[in-house]
Amino acid sequence: MIKPLPRPQRAADAAVIPYTRQHIDADDVAAVTEVLSSDWLTTGPQIAKFENAVAAYCGAGYAVALSNATAALHAALHALGVGPGDRVWTTPNSFVASANCASYCGATVDFVDIDPHTYNLSAARLEEKLAATDRAKLPKALVVVHFGGFPCEMERIASISRRHGIAIVEDAAHALGATYHGAPVGSGAFSDATIFCFHATKSIATGEGGMVVTNRDDVARSVRLFRSHGITADAKEMAERHPGEPWRYEQIELGFNYRMTDLQAALGSSQLSKLDAFVERRRSLAERYDAAFADLALQLPYKDTAAASAWHLYPIQLLGERRGARRTELYETLLAHGIKSQVHYIPIHTQPYYRAQGFKAGDFPAAEHYYEGTLSLPLFYDLGEVDQDRIIAIVRASIPSRLA
Repeated sequence: MIKPLPRPQRAADAAVIPYTRQHIDADDVAAVTEVLSSDWLTTGPQIAKFENAVAAYCGAGYAVALSNATAALHAALHALGVGPGDRVWTTPNSFVASANCASYCGATVDFVDIDPHTYNLSAARLEEKLAATDRAKLPKALVVVHFGGFPCEMERIASISRRHGIAIVEDAAHALGATYHGAPVGSGAFSDATIFCFHATKSIATGEGGMVVTNRDDVARSVRLFRSHGITADAKEMAERHPGEPWRYEQIELGFNYRMTDLQAALGSSQLSKLDAFVERRRSLAERYDAAFADLALQLPYKDTAAASAWHLYPIQLLGERRGARRTELYETLLAHGIKSQVHYIPIHTQPYYRAQGFKAGDFPAAEHYYEGTLSLPLFYDLGEVDQDRIIAIVRASIPSRLA
């Protein structure tokens, strides 16, 4: 059920418009204040409450909260047995964490080029790459990223991957609140695990924070152990019996301190109650952009009846000659008018760390072409229509008509 929220107010005329920002209300403040007055600040009852709420929202069996989404990606791959000597494939069009998580496990990273319409990992390119790869060099896991909040072609990707025994992790950092074939992203219908992000810029905010959602008991158990130093106090999991020592715990594997705090979890639960309203508002603003830019020489975000985006981003792509230079000009013009935009993303394989591993410009041409002309416009719950009209007017003055 969508919780009613106050209508966003326009900013003052001189105010800077960020490309995104969180929405925090009195209910959120009260939820955190209550924890500050409780016996728990770190790992307490709010963690399980938040986990259960996210699992229920997604229709999944388990949810495990972590300190951030990068930790969640690392823990998910570890739980799926990814380690030294293994290979993990992902998309070049994402934040570097989607690839780094495999390196943390000691695995080798490679990429699959994107679909030029959705900007997500291309199922067609995946099938081609798998067919051209020796069986001994197939990936153990695939990290698919729902870029901008629009779900990947998961049914086809899962069908292709399962033929080769490849595990799938959905990097849904942008996609909490999105749906695919009518089911929430995170339901686990086409993957082994899904991760969500609760950074201040995401669908709901806990400051920092992440979640692994899964239907696999073994994955959930592994992530819980991994997030807390590999330590258990469950007698059934301990290697030895310790009669007369009820305080006993054992480290049974090497883990990390990836725990979320009760403060973050309380904020997350409060924010989750407003998620549908947040997504609906973003969708409405995206539709206003669509209508305003329909006649311009731009490629607008892709839509499909099979999927509903969470609208984390509104990326436009400039078309025609000098698109890269004109993108820079538009970025600078918006900034001069107090409007902040952003570029999502510099292709991961072009970063110096990955170039040192042998990747180079030209390896994934669709991702590189997209990057050259893309710009993400402001999109967030509190963006008022008057301020959005300021953004629209500048874009319209900077971009020619398709008929020009």
